Amino acid sequence: MIKDDLTIVLAGEAGQGIQSIETILVGVLKSGGYNIYATKEYMSRVRGGVNSTELRISSKPVRAHRDKIDILIPLNSESIPHLEKRISKDTAVLGDNVVVKYDGMINIPFQRIASEFGNPLFANSVAVGVICGLLKVDKEILNGSIKKKFAKKDEEVINKNIKAAGSGYEIGKDMLEDKILEIEIKKDSKVKEQVLLAGSDAVALGAMAGGCNCAFSYPMTPGTSVFTAFAFFSKEYNIIAEQAEDEIAAINMALGAWYAGARAIVSTSGGGFALMTEGISLSGMTETPAVIHLSQRPGPATGLPTRTEQGDLNLVLYAGHGTFPRIILAPGDTVQAFTLAQKAFNLADKFQVPVFILTDQYFVDAYYNVPVLRVEGCEIEKFIIKTQKGYKRYALTENGISPRGIPGYGEGLVCVDSDEHDETGRITEDLDGVRVPMADKRMKKLEEIQKEVVEPELNGPENYKKLVVGWGSTYTAIKEAMEAIGDKEAAFLHFSQVYPFHSKAAGYLKKAEKIIAVENNQTGQLADFITQQTGIKISSRILKYNGMAFSVEELVEKLKNI
Repeated sequence: MIKDDLTIVLAGEAGQGIQSIETILVGVLKSGGYNIYATKEYMSRVRGGVNSTELRISSKPVRAHRDKIDILIPLNSESIPHLEKRISKDTAVLGDNVVVKYDGMINIPFQRIASEFGNPLFANSVAVGVICGLLKVDKEILNGSIKKKFAKKDEEVINKNIKAAGSGYEIGKDMLEDKILEIEIKKDSKVKEQVLLAGSDAVALGAMAGGCNCAFSYPMTPGTSVFTAFAFFSKEYNIIAEQAEDEIAAINMALGAWYAGARAIVSTSGGGFALMTEGISLSGMTETPAVIHLSQRPGPATGLPTRTEQGDLNLVLYAGHGTFPRIILAPGDTVQAFTLAQKAFNLADKFQVPVFILTDQYFVDAYYNVPVLRVEGCEIEKFIIKTQKGYKRYALTENGISPRGIPGYGEGLVCVDSDEHDETGRITEDLDGVRVPMADKRMKKLEEIQKEVVEPELNGPENYKKLVVGWGSTYTAIKEAMEAIGDKEAAFLHFSQVYPFHSKAAGYLKKAEKIIAVENNQTGQLADFITQQTGIKISSRILKYNGMAFSVEELVEKLKNI
């Protein structure tokens, strides 16, 4: 009996329609009232290899990846060796014995059924049907979802996919009745009214709620997903989505847009961001706001381009030559991604600094049901002033923030220069009289930014002795692992804003007798940064850098060992 929490993994080669299966199933299951979580892992290739998608169906909301596989549907022979570390004696393998050889496998003739309807590719629809039959999903919901997915195909193709899924549905239903598999997952009627939200969509929607009206990018996995989300939304919400010729052009387009009064975002990944660092320095010197979304993947160089890692914190902390203020946000779930992306635009506008939103491949590609996001409290705060004659773009002020005007709004001249400049924006070689006051002015903004830093979130008892520390996308897996362990002396501190460092963070850390850092990188970049900021050394570290995200089970095991 599989009760309350079911993990299904479907695997096959690129081109077999694994993503179509995922898209249909998550929509069907969510509409059927099931809590759903989905993530994927895929190779850097257009055809062949092995890609897999994981669906977690639960009686309660779920947000994290598990190693455990309850049901595996392999659509090619390479799927079994690819996933063998996750297959246990309790895993039910449903496969076609013409394609896959595995002892104890439950044979389902996917290829034969698909061929009966005219195309072996319909095997993915048969697989969808089997799962829906096992979970007693309303057949009308299934048919409607298939129609929506294949709406651009002709009527014959749609009907054949529906019939193929119907055949699979009967197989799944029979397996339940014959008790070959027993599944008991509770439905929740509230789920039907919720939304399925991927990390990429959450960042894009949050940015739009923050007044973002243009997006610039040069495609680079996994940052492209946020840009394509903007391209999709642009049709309805009057957003400019421009694919630049390279990353240098993208960041400069964004700075030009902010200079003119727009609110722009740039979406990229580590290698693309490396090309943008001169533009980041330009933002720092000209005090032009910027919002940069960086979705991390393993490096160095091209590394593992379709895998995940939290390896670019140091890159973003120190990107650009010279010294200037910046803000680094690292959302832990889709709701945080929405609220922090919205906040990023107000912060950039107010403090005239680059604001970074750090995610990763795992974060942007995973999605699950959440309550409908509310925008009532999301105010778009604008800090542009109408200029007067004699306007000084870089006026020396007590808090370091100069009034920001834009060309054409008022009588003043808005002069900016990438060289060191005086208060009017004109180039200078006055080293002590102008350079030093200007540099001090820029850095003085950090004191103001510090007042709006997001406090790290403490989960667990306040009288803890052991403290687990994480940032960004590790949030959901650590939370679930800590709940599973149930140690009443342990708490979890999550940083959704990494820089500037919150003034209360040191207090949380000093209170613990033992601190354990959990990071998806090789060295523990946040742990090192914490030591730099507080002097507190974190010797216990759980690090993963093989291109995959942490699973709940491995964190439970490693945390228990420590």
